Amino acid sequence: MMTANLTIRDLRPEESEALGRLMVDVYSTLEGFPSPAEQPGYYRMLADIGSFARKKDARVLVAEAGAGGLAGGIVYFGDMAAYGSGGIATSLQDTSGIRLLAIDPRFRGLGAGKALANACIALARARGHGQVVLHTTQAMQVAWQLYVKLGFCRSEDLDFMQERLQVFGFRLRLRA
Repeated sequence: MMTANLTIRDLRPEESEALGRLMVDVYSTLEGFPSPAEQPGYYRMLADIGSFARKKDARVLVAEAGAGGLAGGIVYFGDMAAYGSGGIATSLQDTSGIRLLAIDPRFRGLGAGKALANACIALARARGHGQVVLHTTQAMQVAWQLYVKLGFCRSEDLDFMQERLQVFGFRLRLRA
């Protein structure tokens, strides 16, 4: 799948460390988002992003920008039991999940985030799932706006607190 000179594909094991650094760099610079010192466990999870590929029915997808390297990444969950969030999301059936979208600032505006999210939606449709859920925060307004443009709607039943951080749930219905 190509979008604006981007290729969306599965993460290769040798890219795990680079994608982990990208994730940590992106999340740690979000204004209003907890720092690595405030939530060290969360940042350890981001740094070890490649480990998600070993979870049941999960895939780590990347946007590759040709010779420019990794433009970003996202994690798709075909089994919500492996999703790993607070709240009720991990108990949902007939559902796919999306987590941890991050785009390298050098590649923003090329459609990488949209392409990665759409790839996850396509995976959910291929599984025959009736919905896709995700979570975001106030600090992630660019992603929040993207999800709304893709048709995701706020779902307060999915909200939860991550330590002192309010996390907001979104849902995209794939069937009426």
